[in-house]
Amino acid sequence: MSTLADPRPEVEQPSRKGNPIWQWIGVVLLVYVLIAAVGMIGSGFKSATGDQAKELFAFATNPFMGLIVGTVATALIQSSSTVTSIIVGLVAGGLPVATAVPMVMGANIGTTITNTLVSLGHVANKDEFKRAFAAATVHDFFNLLSVVIFLPLEIFFHPLERMGLFLANLFAGSSSVSMKDMNVVKAATKPIVEVAKGGTKILPAPFDGVALILVGIVLIFLTIGLVGKLLKVLMVGRAKDILHVAIGRGPIAGIAAGTLITILVQSSSTTTSLMVPLAGSGVFGLSQIYPFTLGANIGTCITALLAATSVSGAEAVPALEIAMVHMLYNVLGVVVIYGIPFLCRLPIMGAETLARVASEKKSMAFAYIVGVFFVVPAICLGITSRVG
Repeated sequence: MSTLADPRPEVEQPSRKGNPIWQWIGVVLLVYVLIAAVGMIGSGFKSATGDQAKELFAFATNPFMGLIVGTVATALIQSSSTVTSIIVGLVAGGLPVATAVPMVMGANIGTTITNTLVSLGHVANKDEFKRAFAAATVHDFFNLLSVVIFLPLEIFFHPLERMGLFLANLFAGSSSVSMKDMNVVKAATKPIVEVAKGGTKILPAPFDGVALILVGIVLIFLTIGLVGKLLKVLMVGRAKDILHVAIGRGPIAGIAAGTLITILVQSSSTTTSLMVPLAGSGVFGLSQIYPFTLGANIGTCITALLAATSVSGAEAVPALEIAMVHMLYNVLGVVVIYGIPFLCRLPIMGAETLARVASEKKSMAFAYIVGVFFVVPAICLGITSRVG
């Protein structure tokens, strides 16, 4: 029972620091800056590329190239929320949705590196490491399996893109209907976007647009990081209570709890960092941790949906479409893979096998991380660029 008693004070203590009201005001202001930053990326992208956006991203028309870009970018940044927010901004600026879809799938793969890095904290104890590494890599195997199933379907039939477009039109109207005067969010964030645009105008075109994109990306990095820290202070203690309450109520409750926790703390990395140590210490088994991981996949979609609210007019539909694609991809992945017993078992079998090998030979764990997230994507990137 000491395994449960020890971590709790460390997580809950920060909630007593500072005034919660001011912390919540800080969260609201940071979300405002996040939405404005996405608007900056869209404006900067349009300014930098003019009518050449599609030509600029011709290299990524190969869906495997887009998948690799999304994977590597997220593995390096360690935040799928950041990458998907940037993708939403790029789509608003002219990046084709068909090009962005594999990037979103790649972001799902890249974000799983965080789980695996957290599990390395248990490397000194063989049994703990075996349990923690399995709990971490089950997320990897699930997301890889999801790509294997959905990427070929998307290449040939575009179901996610079609459903995303339907939902985007449902909520944002057709692209021929301007929502410019009706978008309260766009009106609210316009002043800060205009100030940033004015500041970059000192540079000649297209460098002014490039500078605006960079400002937007830096702001997204800062805001998502700061929002995460504030929400950890405000919500992680409650999130852990939800985790403990839901653990005995079955997989559906587990998925729902994982989704809710990730929405509360705005970070799937935080959700997994709660789970992996508990798995390593033997408090929860892999079959109990697995549903929470899937819920984290769904919960992290809220950031892209939030980012899409900054876009209006003709660009509103494609921006919301890619955010909807992200949500549909993660929800359908859970429904299809977790709903079919044979497929449901595959990530668990893969994670247990890999953890067994890695616990015997620790170097295999490091080789796995470097190989899956960096070496294999680099090789594939080289092959696809040569073929192209």
